[in-house]
Amino acid sequence: MESKVKELVAEVESVSIANPDQAEQFRLKYLSKKGILAELFEEFKTLVPEQRKLVGKQLNELKQLAEKKLNEAKESVAQNGYSGEKNIDLSLPAEHAELGSRHPISLVRASITDIFTKIGFTISEGPEIEDDWHNFGALNFPEDHPARDMQDTFFVESGNDEKWLLRTHTSSVQVRVMKNQKPPIRTISPGRVYRNETISARAHCQFHQVEGLYVDEGVSFANLKQTLYYFVHEMFGEDIQIRFRPSFFPFTEPSAEMDISCIICGGKGCPVCKQSGWVEILGCGMVHPNVLENCGIDSKKYTGYAFGMGIERITMLRYQIKDLRMFFENDMRFLSQFKSVL
Repeated sequence: MESKVKELVAEVESVSIANPDQAEQFRLKYLSKKGILAELFEEFKTLVPEQRKLVGKQLNELKQLAEKKLNEAKESVAQNGYSGEKNIDLSLPAEHAELGSRHPISLVRASITDIFTKIGFTISEGPEIEDDWHNFGALNFPEDHPARDMQDTFFVESGNDEKWLLRTHTSSVQVRVMKNQKPPIRTISPGRVYRNETISARAHCQFHQVEGLYVDEGVSFANLKQTLYYFVHEMFGEDIQIRFRPSFFPFTEPSAEMDISCIICGGKGCPVCKQSGWVEILGCGMVHPNVLENCGIDSKKYTGYAFGMGIERITMLRYQIKDLRMFFENDMRFLSQFKSVL
């Protein structure tokens, strides 16, 4: 090993460094974590104690020599004003830079948040990895609810008895808001959510939601309907027809689903609306008293409404896109159609 070190000393002394590229190659060869010196120090650990004293001194001298050589080369290159480019014509015009465009999901998300912030809603965000209580328990999901099963939810190994998962809705953000803020509360929660579903033209294992919440004294279903009427007409225009259908959600009572007349066929019937002339865009309802109490809000004094929509569904309708998978393929031929500049 002593002879190897001596050979390297002579080699380092003979190296000529004239530009930044050569300096970097020198550093990588001798001083990087995978360089020659690193290998020698690893080999040094295997020597018997009698050899270490002499070889260790020589190794340190070699390292100091290489570092000095590199530093001197860098200073020399800097003083000489080296430039890797030669004969540059500074009068040439700049190359044309193609302007980018925003993703359609981002465009629609921005439109939705803009509509609701105009009428006093704030924006709330929360973690995408949630515990069971925030995602299910606080929202009045019973222990045997199907959504808790592995076939519907992506659970995360936590190493203890506490259940962690990729959030299945942004309602978990609303729980955090209600726990930490006193009414009146008026907020929307946009974000990415995850469900264990088969990927198809109408479904995906990850998608985006916007959920809204309003809690105060005297909030009624009429307030909910007028808010959603306003949203639909702002998003799709005044000519869109709207209907509410009774439904069920563990966290709202009463609950409803809201449909709008199909934009693609004008309500006449097509494959997108399954020939019905109507397309469901969101679920909604009055916040269940149990949810309010779970979050420390007096359900006898306060009431509230909540709603939630998939941004992909709204985007498909707004831009008349028939396959949800196109949003995740990053095909520039598709994305370049949306020319709203960043």
